[in-house]
Amino acid sequence: MIQYQQEIRRLVRLALPILLAQVAQTAMTLVDTIMAGRYSAIDLAAISIASSFWLPIVLTSQGIIMALTPIVAQLNGAQKKEKIPDAVAQGLWLTLLVFIPAGLLLYTSPLLLHLMDVSSVMAEKTTGYLHAMLLGLPAYLYYQVLRNYAEGLSHTIPGMCIGFAALLLNIPLNYLLIYGVWGLPELGGVGCGFASAAAMWFMAIAMTVYVLKSPSYQEYRLFRHFIGWHTESILRIFKLGAPIAMALFCEVTLFTVVALLLAPLGPEIVASHQVALNYSSLIFMLPLSLGYAVTIRVGHSMGEQQPQQAKVAVFSGLIVGLSMTVITATLTILLRHWIATQYTEEPFVITLAAHLIIFAAIYQFSDTVQAISSGALRGFKDTRVIFLITLFAYWLIGVPAGILLGLTDWITPRMGPQGFWIGIIIGLTTAATLLAFRLRKTLRKTLTVYTI
Repeated sequence: MIQYQQEIRRLVRLALPILLAQVAQTAMTLVDTIMAGRYSAIDLAAISIASSFWLPIVLTSQGIIMALTPIVAQLNGAQKKEKIPDAVAQGLWLTLLVFIPAGLLLYTSPLLLHLMDVSSVMAEKTTGYLHAMLLGLPAYLYYQVLRNYAEGLSHTIPGMCIGFAALLLNIPLNYLLIYGVWGLPELGGVGCGFASAAAMWFMAIAMTVYVLKSPSYQEYRLFRHFIGWHTESILRIFKLGAPIAMALFCEVTLFTVVALLLAPLGPEIVASHQVALNYSSLIFMLPLSLGYAVTIRVGHSMGEQQPQQAKVAVFSGLIVGLSMTVITATLTILLRHWIATQYTEEPFVITLAAHLIIFAAIYQFSDTVQAISSGALRGFKDTRVIFLITLFAYWLIGVPAGILLGLTDWITPRMGPQGFWIGIIIGLTTAATLLAFRLRKTLRKTLTVYTI
């Protein structure tokens, strides 16, 4: 029990700053949604559709870079610190490769709006927001490399501080650009995109200054000399990160497909879905941050060749995560109407969003198990299976179930957005179950190898 208590304290110390950093990062989109919703329902719906394009692209790109965290953690645990600067440098080279296709996809993705039943005004606002966010994409990816480098060394506070500073910058910039204050153009929801891009560049610059000036990083001498392109190292990072990226893509596109399929039902339906989704994404930061902390602890323990300690980290993460979920799910159900009113003042949107938030509370349990299991598997560098499981669970189970329940009368009378959210619950629960079984198998295999 003492061992578990000590590990829980370590995980909480690591996870809390990651959580606050993730909250700050997600809150930027939350602030965009709320402030655009106060401006008009059309702007709120436009940002909802734009997020359906932005999130899959940026999170898939970010997922590839996330491979740096377990790599740095294992090198740090194995006391091979001299190899860490090269790993970071190759991560930056890989980021350059990732940005090119990601930027092209983000720029051209609004062309799909012409294939959808979306009004011209909403399409124009959606396109403007996406193109504004594109300006901040290179800075955001660069920042993520340095953040993963710091978190791999178990330094999670810098990301928290910089994330909140960027959020505080984003809020007034949003107001200035949405409403056209001080002679600036009144851009509405599009102004949120330019404000977020500026905040991303601030994050990149601030993290660079930190890793160059902080005494904790001087021994690594990052950026002190040029480190060229190493194809083998880049491929190694890519092979580890690509399954993480594709798993994130499968999960995010589950929500993206729902938003796109709901678009023809009208802006009020889309806005209600966006409110529930945005809130659930904010709550998901709790298990997600804990999963990141588990990745660090498992990676560090495996670098030290202590698989038993890695097992303790995994079960400690599950204990903390599920305990938190009981509290958050209960509060979500009790406060669902109040939550909806924080996004909009339109009665229909509030009523439907409050109903959808109940579904968001239910799937928090599955989300917690899958987030922590995925984090542990990343720490073991067992990432390929994460992609295969999420592909099966979300696309072959969750999406078809949502379509059947939401748009057809084959099983029940069509349920609209409620049917899609039931499909989401089915997909997430399937993923959580399969990932938990895989983690159990990986733990047993690892313990057997080191025992022998």
